[in-house]
Amino acid sequence: MARRKKGRDISGWLIVDKPAGMTSSAVVNKVRWAFDARKAGHAGTLDPQATGVLAIALGEATKTMPYITDALKAYRFTIRLGQATDTDDAEGHVIATSDARPTDEQIRDVLGGFVGDIMQVPPKFSAVKIDGQRAYKLARDGAEVRLGARPLYVESLGLIARSDPDHAELEMICGKGGYVRAIARDLGEILGCLSHVQSLRRLWSGPFVAEDGISIAQVDELAKSPELDAWLRPLEQGLAELPELHCSAEAAARLRNGNAGMVLTSDAEYGDPAWASYQGKAVAVGIYKSGELHPSRVFNH
Repeated sequence: MARRKKGRDISGWLIVDKPAGMTSSAVVNKVRWAFDARKAGHAGTLDPQATGVLAIALGEATKTMPYITDALKAYRFTIRLGQATDTDDAEGHVIATSDARPTDEQIRDVLGGFVGDIMQVPPKFSAVKIDGQRAYKLARDGAEVRLGARPLYVESLGLIARSDPDHAELEMICGKGGYVRAIARDLGEILGCLSHVQSLRRLWSGPFVAEDGISIAQVDELAKSPELDAWLRPLEQGLAELPELHCSAEAAARLRNGNAGMVLTSDAEYGDPAWASYQGKAVAVGIYKSGELHPSRVFNH
């Protein structure tokens, strides 16, 4: 007989405004402890020195994590011009320098090449796996790390401010798998001045906004209290960018058993991912086909 996991059977989303200097995994562990939750995970890693939205799913909400991971995200970041580092951010060692400094116009002229469907080579110090090992572990051990280019969709990339010739602040909206550090690295190479990320903040991720998030200090202060539970958002918010399909009690029962169920209303088209609800609660998520939802995940809450 399998051992039952310890902790509360609690479900929902907690939006954390992650501080610099903390790993995403450490934030998840802190939140799981604070809620005494049985299960928790995050939807999209942030580098340790990055700040901003880190969406933590508890319990049944973990089944909706892929829809937040796949959603568009917005980043505001500052790049340091004239220096390349081995990690492509300020945590690494400077490996090359340049006296060249582009003008604002020169920066704006090349940003268009980073918009749309592009190919991006992840940083050597990244979580990408090479023959089963993380690239950053191989890089730390001094091994030669060669990563192939990966597709990335960038909706927009713009120059926001220029405090001095050595720095530029940019904002980017992109899809899943984007590395801001790689954008900074490649931008510096194209401009002929070299650059790396000095600071990075994720402004929003799908429906979740940094300004609405709870701080780690507040998580500590309110740990294991009803006041912390009040910060928890319903798991349905993780499905906010998918069409909602209302269903009857009978259809809800079928869906919860993993069978296709009829839906009463639909904004979805044939083959679209969508979710079914009964009395405001998510029942299942799956694919919409001809008046029915074919479930891939069901919710027990």
